[in-house]
Amino acid sequence: MKKQASPDRPSARGLRVAVLCARFNPTVTDGLRNGAIEALREMGAAASRVAVFDVPGAFELPLAAKAAATSGRFDAVVALGAVIRGDTDHYDHVAREAASGLAAAAFETGVPVAFGVLTVRRARQAISRAAPGPDNKGAETARAAVAMVHTLRAIAGRPSRRRAVKR
Repeated sequence: MKKQASPDRPSARGLRVAVLCARFNPTVTDGLRNGAIEALREMGAAASRVAVFDVPGAFELPLAAKAAATSGRFDAVVALGAVIRGDTDHYDHVAREAASGLAAAAFETGVPVAFGVLTVRRARQAISRAAPGPDNKGAETARAAVAMVHTLRAIAGRPSRRRAVKR
């Protein structure tokens, strides 16, 4: 049985999506990546239209997101990472710059850049949010990216590609 598109599970059919995955904290980010890819598959994205790129860490996600968004190759970008609080101020700087940089990439390009960077106090919190299942934040981020593609197209008065009517 084919799943129907809904506001909670919009259709990714025909969309081209870049999934950017920070490699720092791979125990967590691997789970986020897997959740995002599974959600995209469930929404109808073709595997050939989903490109996964590794980046060193969350701090590097904004530059990669802007590069993906300006390439013309993708309808949306899913940015995934995990910043876990430690004993220094490093957490604050990385989390702040990742968030503001990803927002800037979306604003500057007009391409949806979904924020899937976990910012947590403890590793167990991140592991829980990256675990397989309905609460996986990578899947949630992928659904948000796809939903934003459809929202922006509706605002611009452009129907989604698969529903375009010939005039």
